[in-house]
Amino acid sequence: MATAPARCTPGLVVPPPLSALRGCCRRTTAPSVPRGKPGWRLSPRRAAAFLLSSAVRHQSSQSSSPQQGLVAKTSLSSPPWPEVKLPDPAEEAKYHAEVVRRVNGLIAAGHYGRLFAVVHFASKQWKVTSEDLIMMDNVLEAECGDRIRMEKVLLVGADDFTLIGRPLLGKELVRVEATVIEKTESWPKINMRFRRRRNYQRTQIIVNPQTVLRINTIEIFPCLS
Repeated sequence: MATAPARCTPGLVVPPPLSALRGCCRRTTAPSVPRGKPGWRLSPRRAAAFLLSSAVRHQSSQSSSPQQGLVAKTSLSSPPWPEVKLPDPAEEAKYHAEVVRRVNGLIAAGHYGRLFAVVHFASKQWKVTSEDLIMMDNVLEAECGDRIRMEKVLLVGADDFTLIGRPLLGKELVRVEATVIEKTESWPKINMRFRRRRNYQRTQIIVNPQTVLRINTIEIFPCLS
């Protein structure tokens, strides 16, 4: 049975039919009817357009909702950085063996050029090469002319390869020797404290011992494993 369209009188707001609300608004609250100023008129054409727009909005919200079982791709579901693929252990071991073989061949043939090394000596790290002079503010038990060996070698490098210790390189792999050239004292430093109108003045002269070393040789042996 068809229902007759509702008639609008001046100053009266007509709610939408109940049958229309049941057909377009399931599982949701009923759409609110726009309210205006007193004396605002609502024609049947406007009421039908309002019901149609609410039905289309409800249908679009249901169609845009994600399907069950699918997770949206966000920064929490996947990291922002690209995925890193780990190399195959077998191929990595094969590549490592090839690199070690080539480096041992260069060392045995002596085709590595001039070597440099990073050594830890007297609580400091020094980057040295052959015939370098280093001055340290420390006292050594060795006398002038004595030859010493620097055992704490952190790194040694050449033109085509670099060996890095974890943290030190083996003593049978690298040998760095130096000679004590001079044992002297630093230039005197004057530390003076003075307070005016207090008759207070203190003067202190600071002199630190110094040792000069010359790097003789940096040798490397083909025993890399």
